[in-house]
Amino acid sequence: MGDTPFVGPEFGGSIGNTQAESTPWWPEPIHPGADAPNVVVILFDDLGFSHFNCFGSDLVTPNIDRLAAGGLRYTNFHVTPLCSPTRASLLTGRNHHTVGMRSVSNWNTGFPHMTGKITPHATTMAEVLRDKGYSTFALGKWHLCPMDEASAAGPYDAWPLQRGFDRFYGFLDGETDQFNPDLTYDNHRIDPPKTADEGYHLTEDLIDKAIEFIHDSTSVRPDRPFFSYIAFGATHAPHQAPQDYLDRHRGRYDEGWDVTRERWFAKQREIGIVSPDTQLAPRNPGVEEWDTLPENHRVLAARLQEAYAAFLEHTDVQIGRLIDALEKLGKLDNTVFMVMSDNGASQEGGPFGVLHEMKFFNFMIETPDEAVAHLDTIGGPNSHSNYPWGWAQAGNTPFKWYKQNTHEGGVHVPLIVHWPNGIADAGGIRRQFHYVTDLAATVFDVVGVEAPSVYKGLEQFPVAGSSLAYSFDPAAVDAPTSHPVQYFEMVGHRALYAEGWKAVTRHTPGESFDDDDWELYHLAVDPSECTNLAATNPEKLAELIELWWGEAAKFGVLPLDDRGIELFGVRFGDHLTHSNDRRYVYRPPMAPLPSQSSAAVAGRSWKLFANIDRQAGQNGVIYAVGNGNSGLSVFLQNERLVFDYNCLGEHQVVESDIEVPVGASVVGVDFQRIRKNGAAHLLINGEVHGSVEIPFVMRVISSVGASVGYDCGLPVSPRYCDSFPFEGVLDSVEIELVPFKKDEAKQAAEAQQRSDMTRQ
Repeated sequence: MGDTPFVGPEFGGSIGNTQAESTPWWPEPIHPGADAPNVVVILFDDLGFSHFNCFGSDLVTPNIDRLAAGGLRYTNFHVTPLCSPTRASLLTGRNHHTVGMRSVSNWNTGFPHMTGKITPHATTMAEVLRDKGYSTFALGKWHLCPMDEASAAGPYDAWPLQRGFDRFYGFLDGETDQFNPDLTYDNHRIDPPKTADEGYHLTEDLIDKAIEFIHDSTSVRPDRPFFSYIAFGATHAPHQAPQDYLDRHRGRYDEGWDVTRERWFAKQREIGIVSPDTQLAPRNPGVEEWDTLPENHRVLAARLQEAYAAFLEHTDVQIGRLIDALEKLGKLDNTVFMVMSDNGASQEGGPFGVLHEMKFFNFMIETPDEAVAHLDTIGGPNSHSNYPWGWAQAGNTPFKWYKQNTHEGGVHVPLIVHWPNGIADAGGIRRQFHYVTDLAATVFDVVGVEAPSVYKGLEQFPVAGSSLAYSFDPAAVDAPTSHPVQYFEMVGHRALYAEGWKAVTRHTPGESFDDDDWELYHLAVDPSECTNLAATNPEKLAELIELWWGEAAKFGVLPLDDRGIELFGVRFGDHLTHSNDRRYVYRPPMAPLPSQSSAAVAGRSWKLFANIDRQAGQNGVIYAVGNGNSGLSVFLQNERLVFDYNCLGEHQVVESDIEVPVGASVVGVDFQRIRKNGAAHLLINGEVHGSVEIPFVMRVISSVGASVGYDCGLPVSPRYCDSFPFEGVLDSVEIELVPFKKDEAKQAAEAQQRSDMTRQ
């Protein structure tokens, strides 16, 4: 007899010298139980409280309304004022400062509350449910990973598959083009399966994949429940929809936002979304009376709202496809459906609305008189539009202010919960205060699991949310909330809700927090914040402010930080994720680069050199940044070197005065910024062979990054179609960034701050 054989501690059988003398053992498969429900969370982006038809609007959303009619509508549900923070709180059940997401994931301030990624000390719903036997899928917008870590170089620790999801199909940044998206499949980038001309739209693609993932899982393991997190690009800018949806909306909003808001508010009171004594908040500052606007202002604003409505209604149809698929599988009744928005309607369209967001980022004012010449592009593949303040406030009816603000317009959104097997009060309304952290707590409650106190050896922050499953009972209509107190904070804007009262302040960056003007509202009787009681009830206001500071200390809100421009010094100086000499060398083949992972050529001087080897007739793109709405492209065409600087649709193009030699050569561009303007010089083997003046140097070029050896997405230049890959040998592309002059760094940072704050 030999020594006792080694047996791992997890083995429950016995090992003898032979099989006959041994006892086999198989571990019990992890499974949450035969009755465990599926979970589907649908997250809209920048959608206001009233935008669903069942919450007051006249937009056509029959599939969302169907979920509401078969489930519950929560009319006092709240989120953070921005995208990434809400997503972090939704997926973890913790407050956003606690988990490292004070603001958008594009930032890392060096403090624990703003790292650009969810701390490993907070498990996600996907991690908890997967460990209990669920299949887990994420689709759509992620925006929970630092953008300089979103390239193929990683690191991948904050990507969906590393935070508990088995599969991912979507985009990592805060926004993407709906017809030409920047797509990631699991841990790698892919091209969209079709083009816009072939009928592609991202929302349809996401639902195709959501259904495919569910079929893949349930066809093999019908006993295994699934968690599907679907975060649409809708209804964040760009507002884009198929042409037939745009066409059906022509003229629907010509009456303007004042009449529309009054009608939506009346419907809200009629169907019980707001109480009869609720007041309609006055127009926000900067929102003019519709009938006083010049005609071109009204024409433009109406067309921009049409694009938004088409985008939402198209998305509703896709949700209907998912509902039908689950019903066909027999899974709908035991699926917990949650439908919500990440924050209130967006204010980033400004007072007039914008045809092209990059103009806003570059401090270029496009007047309605100029914009009406391009009305027919709005909502299509060549647009990047956002609607004006007036329509945003209509979407937030009956509230005031918008996304980014801690007033109700920024944080009060619709929530629908549909679960026939667990909710008997179909079509019911619940008015208890609840917050986004409560959704993870609810899922854990109905599944019968707990978030672990230690995960992968790391101590975990406790879940801050409280389950709203108590409200599923028909008798709970008048029950007290399980979430009586909640703080809010966003870049200095602050608020504290406590048992029907709310203290709130709008902060001006750079001013002392001690000088902020706090307002006081009794939301229990004044949900739209119309009557400020600060002067008449200073004791209550002082009590809530003191409570805010206590909650801030408890949940990691401090230090208060209203910085914006200062946070971008790394990106515009010596990029710490790259070499300190500002020299980038790219060697194809390689995946497209996110905008914050590639050489920052916007707003500065730079030089590009490409080592190529070609035969006669071999042409194509060397390097491209952006897309057909704005960008730049270096390419060979008809044997000559070409540079196209696409400044928001205005093209400055130069072609070399000689043909590029056959064989090995070095071609490139010397781009020089001269104050607001610039010049570009074509280089062939070190000599200048063509120049063009640049009337305006863009400080932010595009939300679309760079591609090497081809043009990824909507082509930057109309001189070629599709990706126009380089046909010769492209050995390398080297980019040297010229250091900013003193004023240039600040200007570029200001522009990028605008960009990142709206891509949420």
